[in-house]
Amino acid sequence: MAYKEFHIDNATIFGLAVALTIMPAAQLLAYRALPKTTPLKYRVLFFWHAYDFLTHFILEGSFLYHCFFSYLDLDESKISKGEGYLRGADDVAYLWNNVNRRYGATFSTHFTALPWIEYGKADLRWLYADLNVVSLELLTVFLGGPAATYICYQIYRAMTVGNASAKASHMSKLWFAATVLATGELYGGFMTFAPEWLSGSIMLNTDDPVYLWFYLFFFNVLWVFFPFWVLYCAWGEFSSAIAATARSSKKTT
Repeated sequence: MAYKEFHIDNATIFGLAVALTIMPAAQLLAYRALPKTTPLKYRVLFFWHAYDFLTHFILEGSFLYHCFFSYLDLDESKISKGEGYLRGADDVAYLWNNVNRRYGATFSTHFTALPWIEYGKADLRWLYADLNVVSLELLTVFLGGPAATYICYQIYRAMTVGNASAKASHMSKLWFAATVLATGELYGGFMTFAPEWLSGSIMLNTDDPVYLWFYLFFFNVLWVFFPFWVLYCAWGEFSSAIAATARSSKKTT
């Protein structure tokens, strides 16, 4: 995309305020939900998945809304005369194959569109209903968000239940769900950016350092670091469980 220098406007103020408020909200949720005796690993695990589902439901949920319900009807006179907008062999696919309409947050005046109008300064695809991004976000919002919520619930139950058998049941459920979700998020992150890298990052603003390192790198590397950390922890949990089962089998033989 054409170089755009970082500048502050209403979208910047509101968009960053919303994005940066979610993190302390997740910390507060972890503080209120978990007992003080909760190990640090499970506090971090709860915080991350709380941050995860809040982001998916609040921010990415609003993105999907605007992709389906915010639009601009194109100039019919130009369409009828063939002066533009009609698809050619090299044009991208449009939502619902409607060549007369464009969808996306950039066509909305509602305040919920502001975070995406702001982020769109760094990644142009998020201003519009990019079908690759929309497809990934449908999975993220409707599967990833509920899965992260489920994991938080299982952590809460595991840390508060008194019965050892019930605690083990909650632990097994949370680590299985956390493994599936972390794997899916790593795949989703790759599929979000791989098409851009292969096309030369034509939709990304990689020239301005704020948009590159804060918007594109920081806000997205979280979904690389934490999923890998979750998988590392899960590997330890599964290894310990398998080793314990093996020791138990030896004792009974």
